[in-house]
Amino acid sequence: MPNALYDALFKPHQNNSAAFLRTPDQADYSYQQFLALAAQIANTLVAAGTQPGDRVAVQVHKSAQALALYAACVQCGAVYLPLNTAYTATEVEYFVNDAEPGVVVCNGDAHDALAPIAQRVGAKVLTLNADGSGTLSDAAATTLTTFATVDRTADDLAAILYTSGTTGRSKGAMMSHKNLLSNAQTLVDYWQFSESDVLLHALPIYHTHGLFVASNVTLLAGASMIYLPAFNVDQMIEQLPASTSMMGVPTFYTRLLDDARFDRQRSAHMRLFISGSAPLLAETHEAFEARTGHRILERYGMTETNMNTSNPYDGERRAGTVGFPLPGVSLKITDPETGAPVARGEVGMLEVSGPNVFRGYWRMPEKTAEDLRENGYLITGDLGRMDEDGYVHIVGRNKDLVISGGFNIYPKEIELVLDEQPGVLESAVIGAPHPDFGEGVVALLVASDAIDLEQIKATVAGCLAKFKQPKLYFVIDELPRNTMGKVQKNKLRDAHANAFKPG
Repeated sequence: MPNALYDALFKPHQNNSAAFLRTPDQADYSYQQFLALAAQIANTLVAAGTQPGDRVAVQVHKSAQALALYAACVQCGAVYLPLNTAYTATEVEYFVNDAEPGVVVCNGDAHDALAPIAQRVGAKVLTLNADGSGTLSDAAATTLTTFATVDRTADDLAAILYTSGTTGRSKGAMMSHKNLLSNAQTLVDYWQFSESDVLLHALPIYHTHGLFVASNVTLLAGASMIYLPAFNVDQMIEQLPASTSMMGVPTFYTRLLDDARFDRQRSAHMRLFISGSAPLLAETHEAFEARTGHRILERYGMTETNMNTSNPYDGERRAGTVGFPLPGVSLKITDPETGAPVARGEVGMLEVSGPNVFRGYWRMPEKTAEDLRENGYLITGDLGRMDEDGYVHIVGRNKDLVISGGFNIYPKEIELVLDEQPGVLESAVIGAPHPDFGEGVVALLVASDAIDLEQIKATVAGCLAKFKQPKLYFVIDELPRNTMGKVQKNKLRDAHANAFKPG
């Protein structure tokens, strides 16, 4: 029996000496060298007790070894569970308790904080640092560079990615081999990737965008990546002439436009710029095209599905839209109350189905049944419409979720912290349009006594990841409510729609 994902992404490159990862600050890797490293890590995971189906929780900085760890999990049949490097130990504790991994891999300086958390679920802890060092690499260096790939079917789990939801608890989206592979196959064809492509990769790999979209597409096409540890304007501008394609979030493009060195000549070698994870402002589209001659290709996806729609490779890339449903993906727009399809041009709930749609939420059957219809359609929680030409427009979210810089943020988690602060009677957290991040987090506080905002900010910084921390705080008289007492966040969003605009 084959291993669906490994056989498609990795096995064809076992004897491939072509470049795969070009890492400006570290050693480069050919496909052959990368797969040898992945095999060593797979041997190490098995030696640590990992069995097929076991979860491997990973909170590490981006490196070649970190990507090889993903490949190793696929090869040995483990379920890869990436975690944002900004999460605090308290936040990681929830994921470890929920997923019960057999192994936790973390940065060396987080070992002491995470070891007791892992110990409580019986997990072993290995370390992997940004420079590739650590106990995982030390152990891997002593093992064989070959590994007998474990059989996995297309329906077996390959990964669990945690995402926020309306319950306030993070939910583990279960992604099968088929989910990940089908989407990569579609995108390689739709975006016309080939072995001659060089992808400029500056995204994190704990997120579906940088890992399952960027990396899987590169692997399946047999292309190569210029693999940067993070977004850095100087490095991006330096590496652009050697690249053919780039995937980014809106912040990447606004930061490039802010630099006078970024011009038409610098991007002349590029064939494709792709943006996602947050809305791209029409002004950014126009400014980018005027500067470079390139039209950014915007698309729409979710943690639970990877990519669902895309503007065309050949054809009009329409600003303010996320294009058309991808081949193999069915999309309909329905009445949020009845589930009945709405007329073309009307706003409704986006629902999608296809081989890319996840298998459900880890250990949350009731939430799975709530979001995933029996006919296979996922209720996305996003409101949108389809125009007369078939382009999909995302107009908002039915949920209170805030997406800032491509990261999902659930307001309730922040509100619970704010409500505990001295002088705070109650709070509401919303997202407001932000020129760099798509949305910025805004905290609205109702005071019961004197409020020390600086102390509140310090407290929030100590218990929440930086991307979740409000960028702006406002003290207001009261929160608007409807007749049932529910806070009307739509009114708060309207009132603070220009919070991040200059002046």
